[in-house]
Amino acid sequence: PVIDPVATGANIRRLRAERGLSVRDLQAYFGFEEPQAIYKWQKGKSLPSVDNLYALGVLLEVPMDEILVSA
Repeated sequence: PVIDPVATGANIRRLRAERGLSVRDLQAYFGFEEPQAIYKWQKGKSLPSVDNLYALGVLLEVPMDEILVSA
């Protein structure tokens, strides 16, 4: 199986918005200096690391496999 980064990014954006969280909220949660990593995830330019994917699932209250979208 292959992960579709663009569809996964759109899914991250949707899940974040459904929970009323901003990009800045995620930035603070992950302790990032800048929000660029979050924007890259949402645009499908990169995928979260396994650690960050797990943390994202906890924050968004979904299993990791509901964040990832296969191609």
